[in-house]
Order: sequence, then structure tokens, then C-alpha cells
Amino acid sequence: MVRIALLAFLTLLTSLIITPMLIHIIKKWNITDKPNLRKIHTNPIPTLGGLAIFASFLIGLLILQPENAYHMAIVAGAFIIIIVGVIDDLFELSPKTKLAGQLVAALLVVFWGGLQVSFINLPFGGTLEFGLFSSIITILWIVGITNAINLIDGLDGLAAGVSAIALLTIAGMALMMQNVYVFTMALILFFSTAGFLRYNFHPAKIFMGDTGALFLGYMISVLSLLGFKNVTIISFVIPIFILGVPIADTVIAMIRRKVNKKPISSPDSSHLHHRLVKMGFTHRQTVLFIYGLSIMFSLAAILFSMTTTWGSVLIFFISMFVIQILIENLELISANYKPITNFLRGLKHKDQ
Repeated sequence: MVRIALLAFLTLLTSLIITPMLIHIIKKWNITDKPNLRKIHTNPIPTLGGLAIFASFLIGLLILQPENAYHMAIVAGAFIIIIVGVIDDLFELSPKTKLAGQLVAALLVVFWGGLQVSFINLPFGGTLEFGLFSSIITILWIVGITNAINLIDGLDGLAAGVSAIALLTIAGMALMMQNVYVFTMALILFFSTAGFLRYNFHPAKIFMGDTGALFLGYMISVLSLLGFKNVTIISFVIPIFILGVPIADTVIAMIRRKVNKKPISSPDSSHLHHRLVKMGFTHRQTVLFIYGLSIMFSLAAILFSMTTTWGSVLIFFISMFVIQILIENLELISANYKPITNFLRGLKHKDQ
């Protein structure tokens, strides 16, 4: 494992070299992300930075040559995701076309690679078999996480940093479980992303674009499935905790749009990072705050895997309470949705 970590570190150096070269090329070709009403940056910034992450990742694969029954299908799906991302960054695909590309990659992993979540062992005995739904659940997970990472890609270094934290957590837990393949892949991706983050953190010199966000989301979704599939329901919740921030932000966005009677796929400027900036947080403070949340969820995931069933239940409810407090105080759904705040206010008035 130490040898793998040392060799994987080479992808960090590769990423640090490739990214500035890519910035130079993209500037020359004038491929930039233009400002608009939903975006916070005010000047055009070079995009397609995800290609630097992907190139470093491929070099990492050539160096370490990880082996697994699912490997070829995973890499083939990654190429499809990259193609979809590049086309979208260049020509702006419709949401349906992007979704179709993601589905092709997910179907490839599920039906060619054979990766599926087929059952979970229940905490108090018995097994829940997914049967015919195992393929559907796996595809929904891959597509859902792929889009969740893409949705939080709204500030310099945000998606890259949150992804790096998730990948390091997955690598750490894979090390604990002696899962060499997941450890290797997660570490390669972590170093590739960390090298890119050097140029993507505020003020960003390059954006990863959908090319990078979709690729990282896809790979994180697949690696989390490989690391925690076909085990207990407690372990099944672990990847949800690791990806707590992007998953929560995506679910809240869907609820918000439903409450406000807008299409679920319609973009808005009320995501977690938008609300923090509107509250007065600086760009850097917002990103670091969300990094902190991601680290909290990752630590919760590790504790979740080590504690008893009742300990896991306690961690789960504490985490849900923290999310609810954030939703209410940041008005992530609406200004009127504050059930816990209103309840506490009611108790206070009764005491008076």
C-alpha cells in the first residue's frame, strides 16, 4: 500500500505540470467560461480544466495498472463522460442530451462491467434483496452522484476540493478494508484533483467545466459503489455520508424547485454556496466553510463504520439535525420553511 501511495503521488506532479500547459493552450484557443447572472466570476476564465485531471488520471493508470473485473467498463464509461463534458463545455448541450450521455456510461458499467448493488444485510437480521431493481438502483446512484458534483461546481475550487475530500475518505476506508483496487483508483484521482486545485482555488486560473465535474462525479459514484456494495445497511449509508454536501445540496434543490413550482432541472442561484455568499461570506470563506462541512461528513462516515448500530443511528440523526439547521438559517428551501426555528420560538414564548 505504501508503494502504491508513493507511485500515486506522481499523478500530483503530473497534474501540476499538465494544468498550466492546458491553461496556455486554452487561452490561445479562447475557450472560456463567460460570466452570466447565475455565475459569480466577472471575467472570462479558461475552462475544460477537467482534461488536466483526466490526463493525470490516465497517466496514473499507466504507472500503477490497477486490476479489477470492472476496470475496463469503468474506464470506458469515463471516456464517454469526458466526451459528453467536452462537447457540453464547447457547445452547451441540452440537459436531456447530457443525461443521455451519463446514462450510456452508467449502462456500460452496469451491463457490460456487471457492477450492481444486489442486496443489503439489515441491521437487526435478514437480507433485503433488490432483485430486478438492482440495476435501476445502481444506474440512479451513478447518474445522481455524477450530477450532484456538477451542481456544486459554482465557486473557484469548490467541486475540486469537495471531490478531493471525498476521494481521500474513500481511499482511507478502502485501506481499512484492504480493498487495493478502490484504494489505488481513489488515490490516483485524489492526487490528480489536488494538483489541479492548485490552479483552480480562488482566484481561479482555470475552471474544470462540466468535463471535470461530470468525470469526478462519475468516478466517485463508481468507486463508492465498489467500496461499499453488498454489505450491511450501515455500510450502504457510508458513501451517502462521504458525499453528504453534494447529495444534500442536490436533494434540497429538488425540493426547493418543487415547492416553488419550477421544473426540477431548472437552474437557480439558491444553492448552498450562493446563499452563503448572499449572507456576506467572501468567496474564499464560503469554499472553506463547505470544505469544513465535507470533512465533518467524512469523519461521520468513518465513525459510522466503526461504531455500533445504535451509535450509527445517533450519528445519522445528529447529521440530519445539522443539515436541517443549515436549511432553515440559510433559507435553502424558502424564507418561510423554518419548522425547528418556529418550534423553538414557540417554546420560548410559552416560557415567557
